Order: sequence, then C-alpha cells, then structure tokens
Amino acid sequence: MSAIASAAPLLETRGLTVTVGGHTVTAGLDLTLSPGERLAILGRNGAGKSTLLATLAGLRAPSAGEVRLAGRPYPDLSARDAALVRGWLAQTAPDPFATTVLETALAGRHPHLGRWEWESAEDARLARAALAQVGLAGFEARQVATLSGGERQRLGLATLLTQAPSLYLLDEPLAHLDLNHQIASLELLARQAEAGAATVLVLHDPGLAARYCDRVVLVFGDGTVAQGPCDQVLTARTLSCLYGYPLKELADGGRRWFVPA
Repeated sequence: MSAIASAAPLLETRGLTVTVGGHTVTAGLDLTLSPGERLAILGRNGAGKSTLLATLAGLRAPSAGEVRLAGRPYPDLSARDAALVRGWLAQTAPDPFATTVLETALAGRHPHLGRWEWESAEDARLARAALAQVGLAGFEARQVATLSGGERQRLGLATLLTQAPSLYLLDEPLAHLDLNHQIASLELLARQAEAGAATVLVLHDPGLAARYCDRVVLVFGDGTVAQGPCDQVLTARTLSCLYGYPLKELADGGRRWFVPA
C-alpha cells in the first residue's frame, strides 16, 4: 500500500483552472470527493469534460490551482503511488500489441508489483474475477483485437477493477455499450462505491447521472460550472441551459428523467 494519507479527501481541487487550445474549461474550481461518493460530469460535446477529467487524473497539468490525490498534489507523487490510489478509464484504449483478454486485465495489477516481480496466481484470480463481473468469463484466451467495441469497453472496466483503486475516473464508460451493459456497468460501479471507492464519471444522460450519482459538475464550455447534489443541480431549467435545448423532467417511482420538450 502507498503511504498517502488516508484521512484526506480522495480527490480535491483548489482554485483549479483548466484550459485547452485557448478555451477555458473551468476557472477557480474547488471541489472535494470523499470515499463512497459518486460524481458525474455533464456538458455538451467540446465543452471540455474529458480535459477536466484528465486533469483530475493527473495526466495533464492545470493552468492554475492544483489537484490533490488523497491529500497530496500530483507533482509530489510517483506514477506508481498515484496508480495505487486512482484508476483511469479513457474513452478509447489503444492496443498496439497482440495480447489476450486475460493479459490485458492483468495489466491492472502492475502498480501492485515490484520492478522485477511477475503476476502471481492471486493476481490472475483477481483478473478472472473482474472479467466475470463484466460478463467476460470464458474470454480469457481471446485476442483483444477480436473483441467488439462494447466487449473492449467492458475489458477496460475489468482492468480497472483488477487494479482495485480507491478512486475511479471514467471517461464515457458507457460508450459502445448496449442498454443492458450500460446499467450493469453502472450497478457494478455503485457496488464499488458501497465498498468505499469514490467515482467520477463523464456521462451524457442526466437521468442516469441522477440515478447513479450523488453529485454533479455541469461544464458549460465558457469557464463556468455548476456543481452540487444531483437533486438540486439537475433541473430541467439548468439542463436546458447546459445543452442549449429545452428539456422537461419526468418523474417515475422516485426516479427522474429528462427528455426533449
């Protein structure tokens, strides 16, 4: 285990300003995320959601302010120490080499291994269990290049589960998934939160954000954001402003959905 302080929030930003190509995504953003919390990031295409998430993951430097992972700024952490705390799922996963499904899932164990240490039988067991959780049991010997887009996305999630971080950062984890696997993936992440992990997800469906997340950050694309509990921030009026199209709210059995007006 890393020596990173556990009493601090898992993720914290202080005066975070994120820019890309002369475009301001956030200006002076302050937020904290504690164990078990689930945060959604919503916004139009091109607003900078992925750029913000990559900054939260320590993969790009902020223009101003800082991001702290379990109490320490990213520049103070080695890549291994950061990977022991936070896991990252990108929109797409490059596969430059021929690998099997099991080998790819086992890559999630690398932060837990010494420099010259090989994966153990226990590491393989964890990887197989993660594959089973995303419905890929029996795929272990398949070449990754033969997978469908949805199967590859689920393999990415399995690799993250094998890594077993305390903080999950996922960029459009529902991409390429059919409805059944979308809900199954969100339920799986909800169980990770119940076990104490924090989660940040870039999503496109505000109804799913309202159902599966506690808090939300709305990225408007002009440097301004709105953040807070989902039941307060996710309203038809705010979302209509966010997406530039009128939406109305529908309620059913205690759940809320937002549809074009």
